[in-house]
Amino acid sequence: MVEIRFHGRGGQGTVVASKILADAIAKEGKWVQAYPEFGVERRGSPVVAFIRIDGRPIYDKSRIYAPDHVVVVDPTLVEAIDITEGLKPGGTIIINSDRRPEEFEFRGKFRVRTINATEIAVKHKLGSLTAPIVNTAIAGAVVKILGLARPESLAAAIRDGIPIKPEDNVKAAEEAYEKA
Repeated sequence: MVEIRFHGRGGQGTVVASKILADAIAKEGKWVQAYPEFGVERRGSPVVAFIRIDGRPIYDKSRIYAPDHVVVVDPTLVEAIDITEGLKPGGTIIINSDRRPEEFEFRGKFRVRTINATEIAVKHKLGSLTAPIVNTAIAGAVVKILGLARPESLAAAIRDGIPIKPEDNVKAAEEAYEKA
């Protein structure tokens, strides 16, 4: 079983990113769960979402305490919370950041990858300049880095699950996939 934890802030598309990824993975014939955990439900507050992936039915509905990978949608959370809590040794951390992976202190303990999903979202006019929606760009990077699904499955999941600007969202995911 592969378990992934997402960290973001309300309004950035963290929960939608996990759902889109789950849908893309399901299109590959795997069993998958995606679910959020909310604190104070308001724009800008921290949000955590989870995905479980397996080749057989998944019955565990609990929170993920020891993820294989972590995805950080909002880079300010790297300094604000312990994003590595419970992360298995050698796990991958994917961070939405314009910084290079070696600039993060996690190098050596974990595999760090970065993608400037914010820049990609702004380029494709997803959200606004002050509040870009980075979910599809993050999803494209996660698919490439972790090899969880084919880009075609992700594009289909975006078209099925994103009602606003679906083709722009597909292009953002494709660009992130290429840059990751």
